[in-house]
Amino acid sequence: MTRTEGRTPMVVGLDPDPGRRMALAWAADAADRRRLPLLLVLAQNLPTPGYRPTGGRPSWEEWNEALHATGDRLVKDAVASVESRHPGVQVSGLLAEGHPAWVLCEQAQDAKEVVVGSWHLRALQELFTSAAVSLPLIAHAPCPVVVVPEPEHITQQPPYFVVGVDGSPHSAAAVDLAFEEAALRGAVLRALYVWHPPHLGVLNEDAAVQECRRVLSETVAGRGAAHPEVDLHHEVVHGHPVQVLTKAAEHALGLVVGTRGHGGFTGMLLGSVSQGVLHHARCPVITVPHAPGQ
Repeated sequence: MTRTEGRTPMVVGLDPDPGRRMALAWAADAADRRRLPLLLVLAQNLPTPGYRPTGGRPSWEEWNEALHATGDRLVKDAVASVESRHPGVQVSGLLAEGHPAWVLCEQAQDAKEVVVGSWHLRALQELFTSAAVSLPLIAHAPCPVVVVPEPEHITQQPPYFVVGVDGSPHSAAAVDLAFEEAALRGAVLRALYVWHPPHLGVLNEDAAVQECRRVLSETVAGRGAAHPEVDLHHEVVHGHPVQVLTKAAEHALGLVVGTRGHGGFTGMLLGSVSQGVLHHARCPVITVPHAPGQ
């Protein structure tokens, strides 16, 4: 199976565990709403879970052949699943060798969005599992990255998205995408500016909060006019950004945040807020890079 040609595709990274398919379902639904093709990518650099050699230890050639056969079957099954869920979506699959983060970063160069799964484990475990893919991917991908948790979280009616605003170009790009997502889903949009007082305090707290309100209003004003169908609520909230945003998005369709990107391979320079919400949020987290020149 090869890469989808033509229109800019949505890309989803497949988990080798067939039981973890929330990211695949999210990506399939998003591709259907946006009327975009969907590329399913399975990157292999370790034995696929469930594969057990028989008849003693196989040679490297036999191991590699069996590994690829298993991976090809997983990709074909996932393609069939998407075709059944959304018959109108143009879907293709790609089986690639290499670390999943690097393979997906390569595919992200020409993608509308990249979607990956995540599951909440102890911090040390996450360094070697889902975070080992999502953090470096977010740090280097030029397009938005969606991290979808396992298992499925409970949403709330009416449906809503949450977006974090801080006045930076990164959060402005996040607001743009948040409006787009809310419009596509017929959802309410909550734009939050979280004001975290500095440790040494400020001379005039009221003036500082008023400035936050001004920045928030200016950030959403023009974008709200471009999407009059979106029911927008915006407010300044006191507290720690990670705690406030994850709490506000507890039952949301998604939490949208901007990210500086361009960190090291471990993603340690992403920013404390984007890393924090990835670790604590129970809803899909959409991280949006700032496009140079915007």
